[in-house]
Amino acid sequence: MKSQKELVEKLKKEDVLKTKELIDAFLNVDRAYFVLNYLKDQAYLDEPLPLVEGQTISQPWTVAFMLELLELKKGLKCLDIGFGSGWTTMLIWWVTRGETFASEINSHVFDLGVKNITRFLYEKLNIKELPEEIHLFNNNGVSDLVSFSPFDRILVSAAAEKIPQILIDQLNDGGIMVIPVKNSLFKVLKNNGKIYKEEFPGFVFVPLIE
Repeated sequence: MKSQKELVEKLKKEDVLKTKELIDAFLNVDRAYFVLNYLKDQAYLDEPLPLVEGQTISQPWTVAFMLELLELKKGLKCLDIGFGSGWTTMLIWWVTRGETFASEINSHVFDLGVKNITRFLYEKLNIKELPEEIHLFNNNGVSDLVSFSPFDRILVSAAAEKIPQILIDQLNDGGIMVIPVKNSLFKVLKNNGKIYKEEFPGFVFVPLIE
């Protein structure tokens, strides 16, 4: 595939990218902004690519699957844990245009992600400074952003051993979290104080540092 449009068409045909708002985000938040320079010619492949420090930018199919599970919509307050390249953060923000908090624990990866986000906003939208609703942190997003909670949506892009209670506590009522646990993805819904979980097996992520 040679363009973001071709990649999006593939994901639509495979019925993983479905909603109008998310399709629009994928078309506009070009993955090429978020891969390493020497991998630009591979930006539209539907596969994970290396970043730095052993981290990766996730496979587009997986990103689409996770973000569809989040049921994003305008105005939501979101937390993106392990934002890596910055691609997921910008996809979330593109749909919601709401308060978007993003955390990356590795300082080298954080610097790369901030650079990617800044360049994307400037080259795509001519935005020269980080919008006030986007908050980027070089910290442990599992526990270090509690003071900003509750969040309507939480995306975690690293695999936990079990679903952290501290993240469930940070979910708003009616909120959704998508998190890898071992080799499965979980969609966690909080509704009237009760927790509902749906499991989707068959995924591999780097380990979550808690």
